[in-house]
Amino acid sequence: MTTTTTTTTTAPAGRVTHEETRARFSDLLAAEWLKTWSLRSTPWLYVITALAVIAFNAGTAYDHYKYWYQHDGQSRTSFIANGIPLVDAFTANSAMVLVLALAAIGAVSVTGEYGTGLIRTTFTAVPARRSVMAAKALVLASVTTVFGALVAAASFASAQAILSGRNASVSLDHPDALRVIAASALLAPVAALAGLAIGTVIRHTGGSVVACVVVLLLLPVVLSARRHLTAVLLHTLPFSAWERLTSTDTQRSNDLFPWTTAGAWTVYVVWALAAGTVTVFAAHRRDQ
Repeated sequence: MTTTTTTTTTAPAGRVTHEETRARFSDLLAAEWLKTWSLRSTPWLYVITALAVIAFNAGTAYDHYKYWYQHDGQSRTSFIANGIPLVDAFTANSAMVLVLALAAIGAVSVTGEYGTGLIRTTFTAVPARRSVMAAKALVLASVTTVFGALVAAASFASAQAILSGRNASVSLDHPDALRVIAASALLAPVAALAGLAIGTVIRHTGGSVVACVVVLLLLPVVLSARRHLTAVLLHTLPFSAWERLTSTDTQRSNDLFPWTTAGAWTVYVVWALAAGTVTVFAAHRRDQ
C-alpha cells in the first residue's frame, strides 16, 4: 500500500499576497480607442473638419472652372503644366484648417482628461504612465492618419472632377499627384501628435490651443524665407514641409534658399517622433 503525502505551503500570518495581472498594451490601446469615441463631439469634429477642408479645395477648383473664360490661351495651356490642378487639390487655406483642427483635437484628447481628473483614475489603475501615453499617441496617430488619407483623397477627387469640365484636371498617374496626396494626408497625424505633446506639457485646453496656433501656424508666417537663418528655421516646421512637398516647379523656382523633398519628409518624421517622445516622458516625469 502506497501513501501519497501532499505538502501545502501557507503564507505567514499577517501577510496577504495579491497577484495582480498587469494590463497588456493591447488592453491600453483598446481603452484609448474607447476614450476617443466616448464623447459624441469627437466624431462631429472630424466630420466638420473633413467637410471644411474638402469645401475649401472644391471651392477653389470651382472658381477656376467658373471663371475659365477669363484665362487667355497661354494661361489655359500652362494651367496643367504649372501644376495648378494639384494646388487646387489641397490649398494652403485648407491645410491651415486641417492643422488647426487636428492639433486642437490632439491637445484636447489629453487636456480633457486632466481637466476632469480622469487622468488620475487612469494612472491609478495603470501606474505605467509611459505605456498609457504611448497607447494614446498610437491610437491618435492611427485615427488621424486614416482621417487624413480619406480627406486628401476626397479633396483630390472632387477638385479633379470639377476641373475635368474644362479639360484641366490631372489623374493619379501624374508625376506629383501621389506626393501631394500623401503629404496632405500625413499632415493630419503630424499636427495631431504635435497638439498632443503640447497638451501634455501645458495641461490646459485654452493655453494648449493657443500654443498650437503659435507654433504650427503663426511661426511659418512670422519667419522670413528671404534670410538664411530664418529660412532654415522655417524649413524645420511641418507646415513649411507640407508647402515644399506640394509646391510646383514654378513656385520653387522663386525660392532663395531651396530645399529638398527628402528634407521635408524628414521634418514630418522628426516632428512625429519628437512629439511622441515628449508625450510619453512628460507625463512620466511630472505629477498629476
